[in-house]
Amino acid sequence: MTDHAKQETTDTLPLRPPSQVMRLARLGSFHQCRLSFMRQLTRRMAREGWRFARSTFEVNAQGVGHAVYTAAGPDRSYSLVAFAHDLPDELRSDRVIAEAWDATFTLFDGVPTQADIDRLAQNVPVQEAGRISESELSLSRANRSVRLWTHVVDRLSQGLQPDPQMIAEVGYLMRTTAVYGSGKFGAADREVIADRPEMATPFQAEMLSVYLTRWFVRDIVEHMAKAKGGDRATTLDPALASRLGIGNSTGLGMAPFLVNHPMLLNNWILVRETALARVRALPSATPEEIALFSDLLASSAEAVAHWRTEHPIQLAKLADLRSDLAQLLPRVAEGLDADHPWDGLCRWSENALSLEGQELLVSLMLEPYGALVDGLGPCMAAVEEAGFRIDGSMTLTALGALIEDQFPWALGTDWTSRAATARAWYVSEEKLEPRLGERHDEDIAPYEQPLAPGRDAAVLYSTLAEWPGETPLAVFLLKHPEHRHTARRLQIGAKAPYGEIRDNTIGADMLPIDMLRAKLSFFGANCFDPRSDRWIRITMFAGAPYPPDLTEENADFWVYQKVTA
Repeated sequence: MTDHAKQETTDTLPLRPPSQVMRLARLGSFHQCRLSFMRQLTRRMAREGWRFARSTFEVNAQGVGHAVYTAAGPDRSYSLVAFAHDLPDELRSDRVIAEAWDATFTLFDGVPTQADIDRLAQNVPVQEAGRISESELSLSRANRSVRLWTHVVDRLSQGLQPDPQMIAEVGYLMRTTAVYGSGKFGAADREVIADRPEMATPFQAEMLSVYLTRWFVRDIVEHMAKAKGGDRATTLDPALASRLGIGNSTGLGMAPFLVNHPMLLNNWILVRETALARVRALPSATPEEIALFSDLLASSAEAVAHWRTEHPIQLAKLADLRSDLAQLLPRVAEGLDADHPWDGLCRWSENALSLEGQELLVSLMLEPYGALVDGLGPCMAAVEEAGFRIDGSMTLTALGALIEDQFPWALGTDWTSRAATARAWYVSEEKLEPRLGERHDEDIAPYEQPLAPGRDAAVLYSTLAEWPGETPLAVFLLKHPEHRHTARRLQIGAKAPYGEIRDNTIGADMLPIDMLRAKLSFFGANCFDPRSDRWIRITMFAGAPYPPDLTEENADFWVYQKVTA
């Protein structure tokens, strides 16, 4: 944890243990909170007085062309370069193997020249088939929600506003199908921007790209309405426009991220749990803090009432959450004037509410306490190379103790059963994207990726029994190099206790959407809508002010916008 975080530390209660927090069912019940990356971004930009400008908008009546949107901070600027395309319906696909999109984007480091735009015009529209440079921080693409897009263009072209119910049902005019960064396809590596204050928190470049994309989408839908309706056309009512976010379709490609980045995952969870412990340690709550919490709780209950999904898993979780809120609202109404009210409320929830309700409560409890928890945000980054070196002097007895501490559940699992090893993670040859297959039905075991740390730890533990306990790890690994990755993870886990998922990631009952939702909650997504157990749709920045309208007054609680449909 950074010195900055230590300086902000107040009295805390003990953190919830990893054995409680790091279960897939709980991770899959996380909600956005004030530490989410979208809200950290909008708060910072408002606080620092960032300036926004649309310097270029060269799009024709067919919706083809490009635009440039620049966000200027205290020390440097970033520009979204957007390319609009006339995409035939038969080519529109959200699958990662698609080769054409309604719009493509890159976040440029600075303000692009015409030569930069000409170069990007040859590469960004073809995405993976092109090549960007270290001057670009992200590469992304998006498709229209055709039904809502057509409706909005038609209505605006006639001088009318779109149907609020349709906007509520869909929530976005375009959805991204990928937002790449951190060195992919030639983009700048994370280390290029990691020491910039505005990029210290993870995924700030990607969040900025999406934030500016939302501005572009509003502009181009109004442009298309003007092209169709001429002088009759109008623009979107600001209240309706604010309710539109950017949709996102997220699949298996994101799921292994949490397994592959244990130090980063640890820091995300550790910061969230530290923030929670600080709030729980407060001996009392002021009337203003209680009023804000109660108001946001009521807004959340309203949003949950309008949350729509068709997937059986999420339908069951929604039913639990609505039942939880039916208990939580009167419990809060009884008053929060007891000694250590937040700790008492949290303890009550662990017995009274489902995991969905418990974790929504955790998020809401942080909201009144920005001064107490916001300074933890930069601590969510990680220098992962620091954990790569293996300490070969560690004895095998000490290594075994790490397994017993971090993987007790794995030592109690029967790894010879078909159910325990039902799945296998591999990388598709066509798109180099993670996939999940059925181990016992498909010939994929030879291509398996090391994404089953529990099984691997159990195998290592049984092998250690054949060696003297005082043997140095280096000697053991010379004989058994296949266990190097597990030994490394165990030593990382000793320093990063929240970096390991405490469940079987290849079991028959494992739900990849739990991993997807955990990560997306840290982005700041809400109203999760799983389409299967392997991919999910969300909306980003719905309710947020558009860049030209961003102020310190509206930069934070926009995520709790009132539902008026």
